[in-house]
Amino acid sequence: MTRVWKWNRPVTVREVLEDLQQERSIAYTTVMTVLDNLHQKGWVRREAEGRAYRYEAVSTRAAYAAALMNDAWSQSDNPAAALVAFFGMMSPEQREALSDAVRMVQGPENPGAAESGTGR
Repeated sequence: MTRVWKWNRPVTVREVLEDLQQERSIAYTTVMTVLDNLHQKGWVRREAEGRAYRYEAVSTRAAYAAALMNDAWSQSDNPAAALVAFFGMMSPEQREALSDAVRMVQGPENPGAAESGTGR
């Protein structure tokens, strides 16, 4: 998925293969199998182009990361404790990004809600 997101456009197996081969030796069939598996899982869509396919990400990397975080959080038996532990792992830059995200989600109609703990 990293390579598909990196290109940010529909890509062929050959393009991904050539990109990966700059770092390591890998077989065409391996890349083809992985992209087919991603298609079967619904992570990429594909469109025929001649005898090959072009693969495109179904969602952004950010949306995928958000879904992973949501899934992990929803499986916790104590969501508040899980969030506290997660926040404790964050760097100052990540905490600032989180504050910015909370402000964006809350919108301008409720200024100060993030700082006071109230909202919505």
